[in-house]
Amino acid sequence: MFKNTKSSYGIVAIALHWLMAAMVIGLFGLGLYMVELTYYDSWYKGSLDLHKSVGITLVALLIFRFAWRALGTQPEPLSNSSPVLNKVAHTAHLFLYVLLCIIVISGYLISTADGRSIEVFTLFSIPAIDFSVANQADIAGKIHYYVACSLIGLVVLHALGALKHHFIDKDKTLIRMIKPQKDDL
Repeated sequence: MFKNTKSSYGIVAIALHWLMAAMVIGLFGLGLYMVELTYYDSWYKGSLDLHKSVGITLVALLIFRFAWRALGTQPEPLSNSSPVLNKVAHTAHLFLYVLLCIIVISGYLISTADGRSIEVFTLFSIPAIDFSVANQADIAGKIHYYVACSLIGLVVLHALGALKHHFIDKDKTLIRMIKPQKDDL
């Protein structure tokens, strides 16, 4: 089952979810590691190039995820779930997407502040826009950092919510994001 149904996420949505989650956590960890490096550290440039390349890959997956979501069916909430909690979960997902978009834009503005393009795994380049403001890299860097910390905080709450559904509520919320389910709500 590749596509979503009214009662289940499909393999594509599940794979996107977990791949993007791993990338976000990995990029956050790499970002924290990178800011501690000095120009003379052996992995200074390599970590920066990897962070940018994986970040651009995350952008591509995010765009694909938006398209997949817009063009496909979304599973309905479980029949035993609270409408208030469903609204909270929906709002949290919107915030996750908004924060991801802000991180992407701020990362691009940091990387292209000096007018250079972004090399993606040495396969192709993303050009810089012909626009900059004073201290662009510093301003965008602060935004990037604080929004990334906010995103990770929200990811932790998201994961705790999924675990609560699984272990306390004993419902299929987490299971639906691990493997496709039969058509029963």
